[in-house]
Amino acid sequence: MLRTILNSVLCGFLAAILAGSALAHHGWTGYDEQKTLTLTGVIRESSWENPHGLIRLQGDEGKGKTWLVYLAPPSRMESRGLPKDAIKVGATVTVVGYPNKTNPDEMRAERITVGGKTTELR
Repeated sequence: MLRTILNSVLCGFLAAILAGSALAHHGWTGYDEQKTLTLTGVIRESSWENPHGLIRLQGDEGKGKTWLVYLAPPSRMESRGLPKDAIKVGATVTVVGYPNKTNPDEMRAERITVGGKTTELR
């Protein structure tokens, strides 16, 4: 009986932790989908890691504001034809997406254009 109770408590605890991390990871409600941004700039930093790729994009030909831009998961970008080396530091790209509601320097990209090729990310 005690073992059953402990197993139930442990399962409930694990379910709560996993549900919380899933909600934190997929919290796209923090982005304003009513305001579409189109930014063109130079990549100053890039990451090709799960759960999402990201870039730091400096606008105005590398002289303007720097944005943190969340991309799609690497596997999705690759399956849609966007290789890792396309988002290298120094590349000029255009991203279209949504601004973060509370962080004025962050956006979630819906598509990216690099080297004349546009890739849908969502």
